[in-house]
Amino acid sequence: MGPPLKLFKNQKYQELKQECIKDGRLFCDPTFLPENDSLFYNRLLPGKVVWKRPQDICDDPHLIVGNISNHQLIQGRLGHKPMVSAFSCLAVQESHWTKTIPNHKEQEWDPRKLDKYAGIFRFRFWHFGEWTEVVIDDLLPTINGDLVFSFSTSMNEFWNALLEKAYAKLLGCYEALDGLTTTDIIVDFTGTLAETIDMQKGRYTELVEEKYKLFGELYKTFTKGGLICCSIESPNQEEQEVETDWGLLKGHTYTLTDIRKIRLGERLLEVFSTEKLYMVRLRNPLGRQEWSGPWSEISEEWQQLTVVDRKNLGLVMSDDGEFWMSLEDFCRNFHELNVCRNVSNPIFGRKELESVVGCWTVDDDPLMNRSGGCYNNRDTFLQNPQYIFTVPEDGHKVIMSLQQKDLRTYRRMGRPDNYIIGFELFKVEMNRRFRLHHLYIQERAGTSTYIDTRTVFLSKYLKKGNYVLVPTMFQHGRTSEFLLRIFSEVPVQLRELTLDMPKMSCWNLARGYPKVVTQITVHSAEGLEKKYANETVNPYLVIKCGKEEVRSPIQKNTVHAIFDTQAIFYRRTTDIPIIVQVWNSRKFCDQFLGQVTLDADPSDCRDLKSLYLRKKGGPTAKVKQGHISFKVISSDDLTEL
Repeated sequence: MGPPLKLFKNQKYQELKQECIKDGRLFCDPTFLPENDSLFYNRLLPGKVVWKRPQDICDDPHLIVGNISNHQLIQGRLGHKPMVSAFSCLAVQESHWTKTIPNHKEQEWDPRKLDKYAGIFRFRFWHFGEWTEVVIDDLLPTINGDLVFSFSTSMNEFWNALLEKAYAKLLGCYEALDGLTTTDIIVDFTGTLAETIDMQKGRYTELVEEKYKLFGELYKTFTKGGLICCSIESPNQEEQEVETDWGLLKGHTYTLTDIRKIRLGERLLEVFSTEKLYMVRLRNPLGRQEWSGPWSEISEEWQQLTVVDRKNLGLVMSDDGEFWMSLEDFCRNFHELNVCRNVSNPIFGRKELESVVGCWTVDDDPLMNRSGGCYNNRDTFLQNPQYIFTVPEDGHKVIMSLQQKDLRTYRRMGRPDNYIIGFELFKVEMNRRFRLHHLYIQERAGTSTYIDTRTVFLSKYLKKGNYVLVPTMFQHGRTSEFLLRIFSEVPVQLRELTLDMPKMSCWNLARGYPKVVTQITVHSAEGLEKKYANETVNPYLVIKCGKEEVRSPIQKNTVHAIFDTQAIFYRRTTDIPIIVQVWNSRKFCDQFLGQVTLDADPSDCRDLKSLYLRKKGGPTAKVKQGHISFKVISSDDLTEL
């Protein structure tokens, strides 16, 4: 069973509908009245606006006519182009639009049961981490009988106009839709996790391996119910909607409606001189201006295929505005790619998405203050909330998304626009359990863009280890809520770091409460022992302190291993040494290669050091072959590191 559904304004659709049917009246929503305030915050709509119900606009109105994706959508005189693009994208995957438009058949007009029609509709949105149901009436703004905002080319179809009204109600008014990107809207319609890919930075036309890796990601995303759209950069307003040499429109969003890797038979192999075709099918939501290059409907490549070939290969089109392109041409012509991953269902019980709602807060107590500003504010930066997650294997893509509470709904109260937000990512010790206080040895593993958009994200392939993500506003001392989401195909176990140091308890007081905290980074182990010339050495580290130990990943076939392995220990006394051992991983029995023993006193030098490996037995034991390079930092202030 999924999470409970939130009712916007606490309006219950079935109860309101039954009341209207009982009273023989059509619903008029008291929380979103048909007046100017529902359109704009502080300005009047030019011309005379009349709010009309669909049956007053056309004969035989319907919520959906035929297939939801079969008709082109128009943005209207005051409509929002990103909204139309999002509608088109939503219609591609039935699993998404049937969730956004619940029980659509039950909501449909039925001329045989007009006495059961109450002029009330409901839609569902993913709103700041919660699925929220919004109830509306069917009064729509018109001028001279035409819808002001989006409409369908099938003039008696109203699903998109009604969905847009419900979305405007959720955000405060129609004006609140201004400034939203297509991906913002898709995320709110579906709960997907969005990633924007710069096609030029990715160099997909130059790097063949990267191009096919991209195809694999898009194929996996699409087949798992994700939504994908793309656009061509428009350097200025004058070039918006300008046609390229191949018939595509600049500054215009296209929707991906299919993606295929096709193995060609013997006859077609001779025709196209390749064994496989990597193809994408795109749709222009406005239903005009199709691609005119290779694989367009009038192209030489398309003419080589018979009707049977097209059907067998799956190269079919369902409606006007759709066209096929090769992967090569797709990467060459489009500049921005928006990939919205379906993260609603765990795969085989494995959780791919971790999410948490947090807050930037201000407090007089510095230890409780959680609004430290961006990385430039070095003295306060680490006062922000901190979240740790674990990447269990090398080479997995991790997508991190930070969304702030949208402030546009509060404009009437004089609230500002959205804050500038971003986040920083640090690779930390493998056994980190408490908050970061200074950044002495931590690697800065990534940083998002800092911008005043609703959502910022970062996508990276991360090495195995622990990472701390610090969400921030650009300025310190501000308060706001945020939603943090992390997606990975391997579980990452996101959790917040709330404690600054170990808690005092009867147990640790009896054993001795820690007095010293020590960080150690082992950079490398070099010149390791190799008894035979053809022997394979697969070294790894074991870092010990008392009964606690940290083990590094194994390095394959090298006597000069780079580890950069970090550990942190809270010690009762410096008499408890830190021991760094180097082992050789073997099939039946691992081989001990040597160790170093460190007092790690707070007065010791914090610079990079190098020590020879020794046999077991302490700092005076016999020297063995090889040495390690490391940095160790100790402090008697448990909140320094």
